[in-house]
Amino acid sequence: MRLKAMLIAVAVIAGSFVVSLKAIDWLSPQGSPGPAPALVALPPLPAMSRISTILVPVAFTLTAVHDAVDRGVPRHFAGKAKNPAEKILQNADINWTVTRGPIAVAGAPDVLSFSAPLTGTLNVTGSLSVKGALGDALGNLLGGNAASQIGAINIKSINANADIRGSVVMTARPQLSANWRVDPNLAAQVTLNDGSISMAGLKMNVPAQVKPMVDKAVNEQLATAQERIRNDPALEQNARREWTKLCRSMPLQNAGPSVPPLWLELRPTKAVAAQPRIDASMATWMIGIEAQTRVTSAQTTPDCPFPAVLAIVPPAPGHLDIAVPIEMPFTKINAIIEQQFAGKTFSADGSASADVTVKHASVAASGDRLLISLLVDAKDKKGWFGFAGDVTVYIWGRPALDSAQQTLRFADIQLAVESEAALGLLGSTARAAIPALEKALAEKATIDLKPFASNAQKKIAALVADLQKNDNGIHVNADITGLRLSEIAFDSTKLRVIAEADGAINVSVTSLPGL
Repeated sequence: MRLKAMLIAVAVIAGSFVVSLKAIDWLSPQGSPGPAPALVALPPLPAMSRISTILVPVAFTLTAVHDAVDRGVPRHFAGKAKNPAEKILQNADINWTVTRGPIAVAGAPDVLSFSAPLTGTLNVTGSLSVKGALGDALGNLLGGNAASQIGAINIKSINANADIRGSVVMTARPQLSANWRVDPNLAAQVTLNDGSISMAGLKMNVPAQVKPMVDKAVNEQLATAQERIRNDPALEQNARREWTKLCRSMPLQNAGPSVPPLWLELRPTKAVAAQPRIDASMATWMIGIEAQTRVTSAQTTPDCPFPAVLAIVPPAPGHLDIAVPIEMPFTKINAIIEQQFAGKTFSADGSASADVTVKHASVAASGDRLLISLLVDAKDKKGWFGFAGDVTVYIWGRPALDSAQQTLRFADIQLAVESEAALGLLGSTARAAIPALEKALAEKATIDLKPFASNAQKKIAALVADLQKNDNGIHVNADITGLRLSEIAFDSTKLRVIAEADGAINVSVTSLPGL
């Protein structure tokens, strides 16, 4: 009887133990999400694109300007002079030819100066007749008492030559106009050295006879060149071509296998330029654009009407100022957080007496915070019964930018009160592992923005450098010098970060083959 009673007691205890385990297992929140905190819906973020500025100083070396002008300015001038005294110089044929020498160029504030020597000949043919009353006319022509000195002259055929020597100086004060044209504001001055031509002992002043004709020829060439430059559409045509190149949507490098492709949209909206600055070594033009830039999840076809007016602004150093809104849907953020935490185990004190293993992670927006939902497998291995179970833990956090590391992380990490009851069923030791999980979220739950922002700026720099090929005397140098993250905002479906980059750009022109 005593043995039987002992067996019955053991059976009762064993049964109670099994029933207790089943009850505990039944009461444990296996796979239960637990009470979820109520989410505060957010209105959609307004559509946004940031204004980026690209100002490009284009420096023309004076050597390049010299070569272009030297090719464009005629080397030879010729013409006929009027007979200054038809009653004295009869059947006259007065011809002149002038050849310009090499052009020298010099720069000074707001003005380019070009100078060249002039050489040529004056040829006079005809007959000379001086009689009686023509003495007064001869005196007026040759000066003084020439008529009384030579008396009556009657020469049927004369052929006289004289050298022409002097110089021409041309100035240009180029100015940009709002209609995409350049006014060169050209002016020229011809200077001839004193000289004379002898005809039967008489002398004729060369500058007096030739300079009006040379002045006229030079001024006609100048007027033609000025009109051609003023009406030249080359600046507008080039700008339209580059404008079309800038208006585009460019693919960005993926940030990882779990991140879908992104596109950088560049939409120029305004063209700006500054009046040229001239010094002793070069002439510098500053031209640039203002453009709306944004990052999208799909390729777009931006509409970029070409501006009819070129905005003239004060001179400024060339620079790149790129502002790019980077938008990431929470589905993408969830994929990144899931990759970082799924399968990771966190212990209370490192002794593995109690730990939690993350099985799934996701993020949702609510008000001014983000709610991180973690489905964890929690085990209390210190207690005699070894309680264990799956439970969803909710942790609040705020997104914060780390500009130095160019990352997005979570700050103000705090366990949601809705998670307290569910964790209590798993034992105090298992619950003690949650602070380690919170700490890991604060330290390790980061989203690297460098593949998004930095690559976007590099794409723009490459685009700018591609606008002009580094050949035919044109060299483009563009470089991003700094990158920072400035703002963050989110709604219920996406998170937006503003990335800003600074850079330098310049263009040097050493040859103008098209002029």
